[in-house]
Amino acid sequence: MEENGTNEVFETTVEVEQMDELIRLFGVFDENLKIIEAETLAHITTDAECIRISGGEEAVATASAVIEKLLELIRRGESVDRGRIRYAIDLAREGSAELILELADDVVAFTNKGKQIKCKTLGQKKYVNALKKHTVVFGVGPAGTGKTYLAVAMAVLAYKNKEVSRIILTRPAVEAGEKLGFLPGDLQNKVDPYLRPLYDALYEFLGSENFKLLSERGVIEVAPLAYMRGRTLNDAYIILDEAQNCTIEQMKMFLTRFGEGSRVVVTGDITQIDLPQDRKSGLIHAMRVLADVEGIAMIKLTSRDVVRHEMVQRIVNAYERAANAAAERRREADPR
Repeated sequence: MEENGTNEVFETTVEVEQMDELIRLFGVFDENLKIIEAETLAHITTDAECIRISGGEEAVATASAVIEKLLELIRRGESVDRGRIRYAIDLAREGSAELILELADDVVAFTNKGKQIKCKTLGQKKYVNALKKHTVVFGVGPAGTGKTYLAVAMAVLAYKNKEVSRIILTRPAVEAGEKLGFLPGDLQNKVDPYLRPLYDALYEFLGSENFKLLSERGVIEVAPLAYMRGRTLNDAYIILDEAQNCTIEQMKMFLTRFGEGSRVVVTGDITQIDLPQDRKSGLIHAMRVLADVEGIAMIKLTSRDVVRHEMVQRIVNAYERAANAAAERRREADPR
């Protein structure tokens, strides 16, 4: 520890077992190292045996905690990308850096090609735990948080474990009355564009051939929400995607369709409502009405749970700031 005027400089070291660890940790052209330094404000240097971290007390504590946990992940065979680094820094600032290791231990499912699917954030882990324990789960959050992808993973897992006999995935086609008539093909061809994200997730976990076979046998059904009316869905894993675009009436209809042995997942993003201004979102209404109903879990994911490209997280944060600023201006204009 050295004195530098009135600013105290702290220093610590983290041991390195192999040179390869440094390469995997700091990335090509040290791009990961630059992120850690920029985010923590610590100064980091390396040699063949250790990583030296210097700077203010908080900066050094945060950077060393992050580097120690990331090195442990690497030693377990995990990859380290910019999203994981930034999330580890957020946890370290809260004094919870060790939680990043818990996420690496919990395998949710396997893709058709054998790739392990794991939760990448604590919000995702909470969501998956709710999917395991509750009959009805609402997963609400911005784009890129894995709401639909993880729900499909759990649905396929439940089918493979013989917990349900079929999987039903549905979405509201909000433009159905306006544009679908101009598209070529039969009704299924017309609604397929709205259901494509669901198909993509199913292909990844089942493979295209297996998906086609299960669809032909009626084990998997992917259909617009209108197809759910008048049905009772027993022994099924049912996912309603893009639920923010359901009306109140549609949401009530959907939630009263499932029968014995069924489980329901409702996903949506209340910041992306495409309904006409005179129609209220059934998702927002349901979250308020059903908040205290036993057996229903409400999981709210945030921009911290975005696991797509880091630019998606920045975009989500920018829109959140804009929305908060607009709300503040409205309060100032009408203090009542």
